[in-house]
Amino acid sequence: MAEKLAPERKHSFIHNGQKVFEWDQTLEEVNMYISLPPNVPKKLFYCNIGSKHVEVGIKRSPPYLSHDVTAPVKTDCSFWTIEDDILHITLQKRDKGQTWSSPIMGEGQLDPYTTDLEQKRLMLQRFQEENSGFDFSQAQFNGSCPDPRTFMGGLQSS
Repeated sequence: MAEKLAPERKHSFIHNGQKVFEWDQTLEEVNMYISLPPNVPKKLFYCNIGSKHVEVGIKRSPPYLSHDVTAPVKTDCSFWTIEDDILHITLQKRDKGQTWSSPIMGEGQLDPYTTDLEQKRLMLQRFQEENSGFDFSQAQFNGSCPDPRTFMGGLQSS
């Protein structure tokens, strides 16, 4: 049932008309997807994940992406992989349940309506996690949605 509340689509960060990356999030992590340029050996790509900063590039070249992340991440649980010419970065949220409006600070923010939809989906994921015998995939909120990180005493850390 939890898979019914998984992100339905990826958000895109577009800069100067070009897609920089796509991303989605769950209660525990933010995933970034970067399409890699063709004809560059995969072993030349690198990704450095700090608790407040992420950097992606090709060795011996200026970084493609070097930005602070929206909120701190757990570096011991964050990682990156390359598959099918996509660099996939998984950032483990330090504050489980926090709704991010973008993976990188100050860039490509979701509009308020989409951020609200993300917060509602994360709240339903939280309900599903805490009540695994129930199906919350069709549940809806009337009015504003509470913060999934702090609602009713907050989330238990994983």
